[in-house]
Amino acid sequence: MIPVILCGGTGSRLWPLSREAYPKQFLSLAGSQTMLQATALRLSGLAEVQAPILVCNEVHRFAAAEQLQEIDRAPQSILLEPCARNTAPAIALAALAATESGEDPLLLVLPADHVVADVAAFQCAVDTARGLADSGHLVTFGIVPTTAETGYGYIRSGEAVDGGWKVAEFVEKPDLATAEQYLASGEYSWNSGMFLFRASRYLEELAEHSPEMLDACRAAFSGAICDLDFTRIDAEAFARCPSDSVDYAVMEKTESAAVVPMQAGWSDVGSWSALWELAERDDNDNLLRGDVLAEGASGCLVHGGNRLIGILGVQDLVVVDTDDALMVAHKHRVQEVKTIVQRLKQSNRSEAENHRKIFRPWGYYDSIDAGPRFQVKRIVVKPGCRLSLQKHHHRAEHWIVVRGTAMVTRGDDQLLLTENESTYIPLGVVHRLENPGNIPLELIEVQSGSYLGEDDIVRIEDQYGRN
Repeated sequence: MIPVILCGGTGSRLWPLSREAYPKQFLSLAGSQTMLQATALRLSGLAEVQAPILVCNEVHRFAAAEQLQEIDRAPQSILLEPCARNTAPAIALAALAATESGEDPLLLVLPADHVVADVAAFQCAVDTARGLADSGHLVTFGIVPTTAETGYGYIRSGEAVDGGWKVAEFVEKPDLATAEQYLASGEYSWNSGMFLFRASRYLEELAEHSPEMLDACRAAFSGAICDLDFTRIDAEAFARCPSDSVDYAVMEKTESAAVVPMQAGWSDVGSWSALWELAERDDNDNLLRGDVLAEGASGCLVHGGNRLIGILGVQDLVVVDTDDALMVAHKHRVQEVKTIVQRLKQSNRSEAENHRKIFRPWGYYDSIDAGPRFQVKRIVVKPGCRLSLQKHHHRAEHWIVVRGTAMVTRGDDQLLLTENESTYIPLGVVHRLENPGNIPLELIEVQSGSYLGEDDIVRIEDQYGRN
């Protein structure tokens, strides 16, 4: 069995913490590990399970690889989608990769951004589903509902099969009255978006129900190239692929769908209110993270950043503070947070996509100040890492080392700088920054010039394969 971890998605309803360039699957929202790390770790203990295949957006490739390295769970491959085409094509790429050597494994498809509190119950459900998948069924895991939830799709169970039921019907997110009827009937479960099936069976069903999609995925996969530890899917071919979910493309059309029940403390953490429901709260039903003072407040979620937050005499509020954005919402309207993100995109605001702190494969930088013709960044470079050899057409840079040791390439010169030493990079001069030491290198960069955008980087050489 090969796990397939789907690492796409933007988590826009968890803005401003989750953003396109660093979405919720890379955040530690429900524990000490990130959601991606927790997904990989819950596979430990399953019988006959291989290293996972990860499918992610090209933009997130280094974050995904680094987070799995941190927990010593290296994937067997990381497939890079050049553009978003929903879950059905992503799973098709994984199935093609899994069968490339002639094998035909079971694929355990897992979104990277779900919470599963009871790992043992999760693994038990997976083991139960193996027999159905071995017999040719396409198995989905139905979460046994605990409330009349209107934010999930539902699955109606039909006749019993070994360890589960045939799927009688998939239904869309219901209104409250309909959800209450589903709950009372005992015939319905929440659609978890997790699946188990043999790779060849998925490709067979896709060929029958969405042949154009399969043809595009085959062309895109056959044109893939290896880049470091990644497999870059052919962009032109994949762009021609129809975009559709696995539910619509296959599961709702196949005659072989089965559902296995799961009671494992599952949540897709689709909103701030879902996170509030998951977490342990204080005596006033508040979930408080960070430096927060609450007085006469109840039912609130406050996620603090680097400053003190005080709430007084309020109920059912969600307050999320980051370095560059503050969001305040009523807890019962947090599903609408994505409308704020849409407005940010319409206004071409960077806060829709990026945090103030931007992660790179070599470390990160934090834009701490900016004004006309200048920008100040705090740069941290991990031990043994280096930035690309590059130059700029529109800006010069001053570097001041505040911690660690910097090896600086500046034109034909090489400089070794330590704490409290600095250098100047004139406009147009080829340069590189690297950390030869054993501790993180921290420096302050002051940029000055007529244009300070990140696209004013001409990379001459880069160990990470970036253009």
